[in-house]
Amino acid sequence: MDTLETLIPSYIEFCKCQKMLDEKTLKAYSIDLKQFQKSIPASSVLQITPCTIESFISMLHQEYKPKTAKRKISSVKAFFHYLECKDIVKINPMNKVQTKFREPVTLPKIIPLHTIETFLSVMYKQKKLARSKYQKKCILRDIAVIELLFSTGMRISELCSLKQQDIDLYEKNILIYGKGAKERKIQIGNDDVVSILSEYQKVCTNDIQNCGYFFTNRLQKRLSEQSVRDMINKYSSLAAIDMHITPHMFRHSFATYLLEADVDIRYIQEMLGHSSINITEIYTHVAMSKQKDILTTKHPRKKFSF
Repeated sequence: MDTLETLIPSYIEFCKCQKMLDEKTLKAYSIDLKQFQKSIPASSVLQITPCTIESFISMLHQEYKPKTAKRKISSVKAFFHYLECKDIVKINPMNKVQTKFREPVTLPKIIPLHTIETFLSVMYKQKKLARSKYQKKCILRDIAVIELLFSTGMRISELCSLKQQDIDLYEKNILIYGKGAKERKIQIGNDDVVSILSEYQKVCTNDIQNCGYFFTNRLQKRLSEQSVRDMINKYSSLAAIDMHITPHMFRHSFATYLLEADVDIRYIQEMLGHSSINITEIYTHVAMSKQKDILTTKHPRKKFSF
């Protein structure tokens, strides 16, 4: 009998070996599908009906935020597509279920430029105050992390996964492995950023080589995403910044400020590693200062005179 208990591990293995999905995605799929398994009374996948799935989706919308519910539905949908392709199910029950729902549009939060400047200014002052070798290594790493987040717009997961060979400071570019193991290269366009990366790499060469990852912690292990969040909170406090700043807000700011500077949205899409330009277009709603400039200087009403 084809049960969820036996088919889910097979599907996860397929995603790992055939689709080459990263560990983070595999973990999310596994969590979502195990939750689906626990919620479904049917012992065989052949007994799962559209009504069964609709009940599960209804529960998701009651218990989770729209974005989380959408992700979990997508996981189940992809699983049944796999079962259909493998001829395990002849009729895919997901085909008769409405899976598209209107989501409230949440605009990306950005960091004001003066706040970013204050944030970095405090970090560079801390660098001058560093006395011990360990303090210097830590502050160099911290500055390099923030400078990269803002100058490249990369995701925090991408930053923490960087290896020494991914960063070419001579050519001033970085090889990034994004979602779905997609590769993209991005240029480091600021010499100050290249300089701080070079200094960090020079001071922390042994740590980087022993760890294998470019950004390391005090135990010479890969720097975690939570450590980056804690780091941001630490320097926000030192700089007396009262807004809550997350790593992803540097990515939002990167995209928004480039858009406001009239950079073509297709270039921004490529730099961010978005699979669809529809995802990037959310930033067109955020560029309010640019909108104000356009409506103030370009609107034909300006030509009226009475």
